[in-house]
Amino acid sequence: MYLLELGGEDDAFAACEATSAATGVRRIAPGLALADAIVSDRIRGLAYTHRASSLIGHTDAGVDSARALLEAASIGREGSVAVRATDVHGSTGVSTSETERTLGKVLVDRGFAVDLDDPDHVLRATFSAGRLEPDGAVEADEATGDLLTPLSASEVGVEAESTDDTPRGECVSVCALGWLTAESVRDFGDRAPTDKPFFQPGSMDPLLARAVANVAGARPGATILDPMCGTGGVLVEAGLVGADVLGTDAQAKMTEGARENFSHFLESAAPSPVGVSRGSWHVGRGDATRLPLADGAVDGVVFDAPYGRQSKIETHRLEDLVSGALTEARRVASRAVVVADRSWATAAREAGWELEAAFSRRVHRSLTRYVLVLG
Repeated sequence: MYLLELGGEDDAFAACEATSAATGVRRIAPGLALADAIVSDRIRGLAYTHRASSLIGHTDAGVDSARALLEAASIGREGSVAVRATDVHGSTGVSTSETERTLGKVLVDRGFAVDLDDPDHVLRATFSAGRLEPDGAVEADEATGDLLTPLSASEVGVEAESTDDTPRGECVSVCALGWLTAESVRDFGDRAPTDKPFFQPGSMDPLLARAVANVAGARPGATILDPMCGTGGVLVEAGLVGADVLGTDAQAKMTEGARENFSHFLESAAPSPVGVSRGSWHVGRGDATRLPLADGAVDGVVFDAPYGRQSKIETHRLEDLVSGALTEARRVASRAVVVADRSWATAAREAGWELEAAFSRRVHRSLTRYVLVLG
């Protein structure tokens, strides 16, 4: 079993993304989740999970409890160690420096040497307290974009079982210990929208772009399509985790700009920052409602729908564009992720999709992004 340290912005969305790299993901406290198994290489490519550790166990949030847990644990390791402690959002008030000293002494007493610079093993001690919120899926009014009553797990098909008999919404206090196994590569600042060769206002930040690409199924051997690719930001992130990418857009300006970005980020012969070969890419001008692709041609579709404005395709109203794109996406793939300033859930269902999960992400006072996961 593994401990996942989430990014802390939106745990429900982070856990959803983590399922692209782990199985049996379930949250146990703010910022913390457990998983039955992981794929280490894919952990490296996650946006909203920072680390995965082989779980020793979890207990109440306190230094004494952490020490007792470690003293009772079977440790089939040898070599040098370092202890790294984290208090998620400072929620427990536990002294991380005291924790590191206390747990380090336990390990020294058991024959380990401490090496803070280049240890053979890193023990992660994470503390978290707070309310374990529901899975976070939401529905929104399609006319106004206003958030409505959160969907139940049964309505969105999300795993809803609580962990360790802790009901969702209850306050928890947890310390979890584990041996660090994999860390995500935090290089997103290198691809800020304004630093790309081609930039347009409103471009998605690379963290969210990576996350939705992962949720759509981006990985080595997969093919991901964005039929409204714009500057190509989502497909750049998909390509950097090894997926082959296809992009279309109604505007020649966008396809030319996306080509610049793909050439810059995906054509290097060197492995991507996460350690895999960069995916191949193709881009062209096209209508998202009439894709020149065979049925089932791609593994996943992801697109960022136009926000509160008419489509640049003169023959389509915005509603017709999005519903047509959803219908075509259903024809060419078995999975899709839609990002928009409204839910579009009704249009997705009418196109034949099942709503697996939905999330809202507030960008600023006048913009909330909705993310629909469709299967």
